[in-house]
Amino acid sequence: MLSRRRHVRIDTQRLVLRLPRHADFRPWAALRSGSAGFLQPWEPSWAPDHLTRKSFTGRVYWAQRALAQGTAVPLFILRRDDDTLLGAITLDNIRRGPAQAATLGYWVGAAHARQGYMKEALQAVVYYSFKTLELSRLEAACLPENAASRGVLEACGFKYEGVAQSYLQINGRWRNHVLYANLRHDRRGRTDAG
Repeated sequence: MLSRRRHVRIDTQRLVLRLPRHADFRPWAALRSGSAGFLQPWEPSWAPDHLTRKSFTGRVYWAQRALAQGTAVPLFILRRDDDTLLGAITLDNIRRGPAQAATLGYWVGAAHARQGYMKEALQAVVYYSFKTLELSRLEAACLPENAASRGVLEACGFKYEGVAQSYLQINGRWRNHVLYANLRHDRRGRTDAG
């Protein structure tokens, strides 16, 4: 059971996925700031205090609470060889009971894009979600024109399910999103998630 857990660590061939820590503030702020032009077209508008230590401290405490309550698993993605922060992936809106589902969100810094890191992280989180958390369904959404995000989802066994109208405000505008899902026991075709 996810509740009462205080730590999650997922290791892959090249990566370590773990909860954010207070000591991550400077690398996180530098990566987000240096990748702003790369990230902002795909994300909700950043609050004026987005890159401040106070805001980051709130994120760390939220991550700890969400994990303890079993509602989310917010993970930073670090390169194993040198502990460089590459991005983040969050398993959020975990729903138990008859749904056994959650939503995935993720981002990677501009300098680390298109190197297979997000695919590796996403595959690890999908496996963890199905095997450890025993979820049945993972959902993700992205802008229709975000070919990189759509490609990584499809490479990790997610299948297109449709379009959600005015799904999220992205960069200040309500935007349609394409919806994807990965099922633990997918009858729609083979997935590698188990």
